[in-house]
Amino acid sequence: MYNSNTDIWIAGAVAAFTVDFVVYPLDTLKTRIQSPHYAKLYTNLATGRVNRALLFRGLYQGIWSVVLATIPSSGAFFTTYEGIKYALNSASSSSPNPENNLLPFTHSLPTPVVHAIASSAAESVSCFILTPAEVLKQNAQMLTSRTPGMRGHNATLQVLAKFRHHPTRLWRGYTALVARNLPFTGLQFPLFEHLRSRIVDWRKKRKAGVDFAGNQQTETADIFERAGITAISAGLAGSVAAVVTTPIDVVKTRIMLAAGGSGSDQSSPTAPRRRPGALAVGRDIYLQEGIKGLFRGGALRAGWTALGLGLYLSAYESGRLYLENRRKSQTQSQGQGSPGFKSKSEEGEVVI
Repeated sequence: MYNSNTDIWIAGAVAAFTVDFVVYPLDTLKTRIQSPHYAKLYTNLATGRVNRALLFRGLYQGIWSVVLATIPSSGAFFTTYEGIKYALNSASSSSPNPENNLLPFTHSLPTPVVHAIASSAAESVSCFILTPAEVLKQNAQMLTSRTPGMRGHNATLQVLAKFRHHPTRLWRGYTALVARNLPFTGLQFPLFEHLRSRIVDWRKKRKAGVDFAGNQQTETADIFERAGITAISAGLAGSVAAVVTTPIDVVKTRIMLAAGGSGSDQSSPTAPRRRPGALAVGRDIYLQEGIKGLFRGGALRAGWTALGLGLYLSAYESGRLYLENRRKSQTQSQGQGSPGFKSKSEEGEVVI
C-alpha cells in the first residue's frame, strides 16, 4: 500500500494544528520562565513572590503566527523525512528489493543513523519556514501590561510592527533553532522508532500471531492502537531529548527575544546593532546564572514536549493510516496501484 505526498502533508498539517492549541499555553510559560527579565516582569521584587495572575495571563498570545507557519513547516518536515528515509532504505545493502534502489549507490548504514539523517535534513527545511513565526511568537508571549506601548490590539501585529524596517531580523535565531532541533530530532526520532518497534513486537507476541496490520481487527481499532503506541513512544523519546537539549533551547529563546527587543533593555528595538552569537549568549548565561540558568524551564519543557509530541505524532500516524486505508480501498476498487511512499504495515512493521 502507498501514501502519497499529499497524504503525508495533510496528516502532518492536521497534527500540527491540533497540538498547537493544546500545548501552546505551556510553551508560553516556558518562554517567560527562560526570559532574562522573568524576575522583573513576573515577580514582586520586594517579596520575591511570583505574580501568578500576570504570569498566567495571555497564554495564547502570538499563537496565530505559529499556526500559520507550523502547518506548512510540519508538512515540509514529514514530506522530507519520509522521502529521505524511503530513499535511504531503498539503497540499503540489506534491502530485500535492491532493484528498487532510488540512489546511485548502496550503503550499510544502521537504521538509527538513517532515521537521524532523514530527521535532521527535514528539520533544516522546516526551521527555515518556522523561524519567523518563532521570533514573533516568543516576543508576543512576553508582552504584558508592563510592556512599554502595550495596547489592546493583537499581540502578533504589535510585535510584527517592530520588524517592519528590518524584516530580515525575523530569521534571527535560525542557526540557534537548527542547533537546538537537529540534536533534538537526531536523538528523538531514532529513540522513538526503536521504542515503537519494540512495543509493536511485544504487542504482536501478546496477540499470539494475530496480524498487527488489522486483518483480524476493525479498521478503527487498528488506528487507535497504532496511535496509542505512537503516543507512548514519542512521549518517552521526546521528554529525554527535551531535557538534554534544554541549554540550547534557553540560548535560542534569549536570541529570539533580543531580536524583537523583549530580551534586552535597548530603547529602540528597530535600531540595528551587532548582537552576540549563540556561543556568547550561552557563555553569558552560564557566567551570570550558572548551570541552573542553562536548564531553566527544563522540567516544564520535558513535560509539554512529552504531551505535545505524543499527541503530534499519534495524530499524524492516525491521519496517515486513515488516508492509507482510504487509498487502499480506492485502489482495490479500481484494481490499480497508486504512486507514493510504501507502507510496511501489511508486513507487520509500523513505519512513520
